[in-house]
Amino acid sequence: MTITTPTPAALRAGQTRNLALATLAFCISFWAWNLIAPLGVRYAQDLDLSSTQKSVLVAIPIVVGSLGRILTGALTDRFGGRLMFPVLLVATAPFVVLVAVAGELGSYPMMLIVGFFLGIAGTTFAVGIPFVNAWYEPSKRGFATGIFGAGMGGTALSAFFTPRFVSWFGYVTTHVIIAIALVVVAALVWMFMHDSSGWQPNRAAVTPKLVAAVKLPITWQMSLLYAATFGGFVAFSTYLPTYLKDIYDFDLQAAGTRTAGFAVAAVIARPIGGVLSDRFGPRAITFISCAGAAVLAIWMITEPPLEIPAGINFVLMAACMGLGSGSVFAWVAQAAPPERVGSVTGIVGAAGGMGGFFPPMVMGATYNAAEHSYTIGLTLLVVFATGAALFTLFGIKRKPVPQSTV
Repeated sequence: MTITTPTPAALRAGQTRNLALATLAFCISFWAWNLIAPLGVRYAQDLDLSSTQKSVLVAIPIVVGSLGRILTGALTDRFGGRLMFPVLLVATAPFVVLVAVAGELGSYPMMLIVGFFLGIAGTTFAVGIPFVNAWYEPSKRGFATGIFGAGMGGTALSAFFTPRFVSWFGYVTTHVIIAIALVVVAALVWMFMHDSSGWQPNRAAVTPKLVAAVKLPITWQMSLLYAATFGGFVAFSTYLPTYLKDIYDFDLQAAGTRTAGFAVAAVIARPIGGVLSDRFGPRAITFISCAGAAVLAIWMITEPPLEIPAGINFVLMAACMGLGSGSVFAWVAQAAPPERVGSVTGIVGAAGGMGGFFPPMVMGATYNAAEHSYTIGLTLLVVFATGAALFTLFGIKRKPVPQSTV
C-alpha cells in the first residue's frame, strides 16, 4: 500500500468512521474464525475425539488465517481495504454454514476440511493494519492500530455467546446467524468505508513485493515477537476451554465465560499497548509483555486454586499478551517502509497466527491425563517467552540518534 501525506484535516474527516468500520469487520471475522473452539468440548464428546484430535480440530482454522495473511496483506497494497474487507467476509460465510453441516453429519474429516477454509476469516487482520495506518499520522498509529486490534475481541464474543446461541437458538441456526452477520457487515463496509486520501494502490507484482518485505530485518524481528505475543493470545483463546475443562472441570458454558473474560482483558490491553508504545517506545512495552508472560506461566504451572488466584493469573496473562500485540504493531508502523506496510503486516500477522497454531498441538500432545497436568507445555511457554523478552532487549539494533549540528 503506497501512502502519500494528506493534510491533517483530510485525515480527520474520515478517521473515526473508517476505524470503527474496520474494527467491526475485524471483530465479526474473528468471531467466525474462532467458531469451532468454544464448542470443542462438545465436538470431542460427539465425535469421540482423542486429546490430540481435539487439539488439531480447534487449531486448524489458524493455518489459513495465518498463512493467508501473507497474500491478503500484499493484495491490500494493491486493492485497498474497502474492497478486501467485504470480499473476505463474504467468502467466509459459506464455510461457517458448512461447519454446522459437518457437525450435524458427525464427520471429523469434513470438519477439518471446512475448518481449514474457515481460516479465511482470520486473514482480515492483514487488511486492517495497512488500511488504518493510511488514515492516521505516524504519531497516532500506535493508538489507531491498537484500537483496530481490539477487534480481536471477536474471540471473546465467540467464546461467550457461541455456546449460549447454541442453547438458545439451536446448533445449525447459530451458524446461520453468524453467516448472515458476516454478509451484513460486508455490505456496510462496502457502502460506507473509504480508503484514505493518502493511499495510492501499489500495482507492483505481488511476488517481488513479498520478496522485498522478506528481505527487511524488521519483518523477521517483528514476526518472532508477534508469534510470542499475539500467538500466545490465539493459543490461549482456542485452547483455554479445553484447559479449563481438564484442569478445573468446568462445563462448556463456564469455560466459555472465563475464556471470554481472558479475551476481553487482552482486547482492552491491546490499544493500551499501542498508546504506551507511542509514548515510551514499543521496545519497552514488548519486553514487559514477554517477561510478564514468562513469570505468569511459571505461576500457572502451580495450578493456582479457583477462583481468585487462578482468575488473576489468567487476566494478567491476557493483559501481557494484549499489550505485546499492540506494541509489536506500533513497532511495525514506525519501522516498516510505508510502501511495504501491507506486505510486512501480512508476513508478521502470519507469524503471529502460526504462533497460535502450534501451542494447542503441543499442549494436547504433552497433556498428562493421569495427573491432569500441562506442566511440559507450560514450561515450553516459559522458555519461549523468556527468549522473546531477551531478544527484544538485545536482538534488535537501536537506531542511532542523529547528531545535532551547529
